[in-house]
Amino acid sequence: MKALCINFCIITSLALGAYADAQQKEIQKELRRLEKLKAYIDEKLSADQKVLEQIKKERAALEKLKKSLDEERKKIDDARYKKLAKAFENMDPEYAGEKLSKMEDPVIAAYILYNMNPRKAGEALNYVDPQAVSNITKILIKLRKNAKK
Repeated sequence: MKALCINFCIITSLALGAYADAQQKEIQKELRRLEKLKAYIDEKLSADQKVLEQIKKERAALEKLKKSLDEERKKIDDARYKKLAKAFENMDPEYAGEKLSKMEDPVIAAYILYNMNPRKAGEALNYVDPQAVSNITKILIKLRKNAKK
């Protein structure tokens, strides 16, 4: 019986050792798979970071271009308003006032008046519809405040 018990212990010990070896091999296999997965993820992360940096550079370039275009548009608008102001200055004040009253956008009328000779702008305003004068005056006040800054 003692021999049987020793044989059983040896067999059990061998079986457990074989099981442990199989488990260790399985763990090693899983470890290699995880290492490959980590390398793949690191590679993708690196590529994504490069793309993100490129996007940031392009966004900065676009912001710079937008600012440049906005400044250019403002210069063009200013030149256009100055040209319109000269045309309105040369009009009869009554006719100029009538045209300013009929403008759909009071901002445009305000910019024209802002760029006109103050005396001629005042004469034209005498002939502008009172409601339009109210709207234009509010805009002119904002323009003058912004010009002082």
